[in-house]
Amino acid sequence: MSAKTWTSPGCPVARAVDIVGDKWSLLIIRDAFDGIRRFSQFQRNLGVARNILSGRLQNLVEAGVLSVQPASDGSSYREYVLTEKGQDLFDLVISLRQWGQDHAYEPGEKHARLVDVATDEPVPRLVYTAPDGSRVRASDTRVRKAGE
Repeated sequence: MSAKTWTSPGCPVARAVDIVGDKWSLLIIRDAFDGIRRFSQFQRNLGVARNILSGRLQNLVEAGVLSVQPASDGSSYREYVLTEKGQDLFDLVISLRQWGQDHAYEPGEKHARLVDVATDEPVPRLVYTAPDGSRVRASDTRVRKAGE
């Protein structure tokens, strides 16, 4: 990634968006969390053109978000698997999911729900807390620019 031209070199949000911020990349990551691993599965689930999918998968592999592994069933296929760096995007996917549930549906409109595997109960709301347990809100924070 050292040769990468960053949109905004000093901003972590901009750098993250440069890597995972387009629609297809985020949906590929979502699907990888849902257990999709093969090119054909991603294509079928997303309905995306092969060339776009191929490019996004390549970018995610180059960024270290996904790795390419031999197929788990021993066939000649390759599988795309979330790396540790990719697994670290879980909070982002949960945040987007919860924001979508709250703001992208009409009241009572049905949608997919994320549930705990062991209990089948909805996953609790993602909330960031301070060391004292209080909720961290945007108004409680500020950005300290590099070099401050």
